Amino acid sequence: MTITLPYLASPGSIKTCLEKIKAAATPDRVTVDFVTTKLQIKGGTGAALIPYLKKIGFVASDGSPTEIYKRFRNHATAGTAVADAIKFGYQELMRVNEYFYDLNDKDLLALIVQTTGVEEGNKVANLTLSTLKTLKAFSNFEITPTPVGELVKDKNSTSEDITTQKSGRILNEKKTGLNLSYTINLNLPATSDQAVFNAIFKSLKEHLLNDDE
Repeated sequence: MTITLPYLASPGSIKTCLEKIKAAATPDRVTVDFVTTKLQIKGGTGAALIPYLKKIGFVASDGSPTEIYKRFRNHATAGTAVADAIKFGYQELMRVNEYFYDLNDKDLLALIVQTTGVEEGNKVANLTLSTLKTLKAFSNFEITPTPVGELVKDKNSTSEDITTQKSGRILNEKKTGLNLSYTINLNLPATSDQAVFNAIFKSLKEHLLNDDE
């Protein structure tokens, strides 16, 4: 079975298209009128962009912008959105080499020729390479960072935890103190004189059981 890969007869037009998409408001549908009027890419070049955008997952089959399209318009997620578009549109290359997007031009062209089955020097293969290279310039295949919302959450939690821990330690230190327990053995004299016992226990209270010391 013949395998075809997405390409444009004018590879540079995808660069203009993506730059214009960032500037223009997201439409309900990506139509020829939108491409020619809002993106200002006219003629056959503009018309060819719509099917290409569908093949790389920027536009749904009904012409509506996809999540990839919307993520691309956000500068924080634009690079990973294009990376996802490349993986979606060039799945056949990924089946042969998972990291095809890291290949140099010579090896990537060889992979395109191998995957599509065309002869070396084929014009379409070279246009595919040029289109893919132009698209790659907008991509970011690095591991996606932790979402900003999670970083903020973690940062706030850390700050609060530190404050709570410090307060808890101070509170515990104030409450705990140093506690000692001891046993006193008394050898009382053999006497029936109550005054003797009173004097012993009074002295014990004054010198050993005084809470102020």
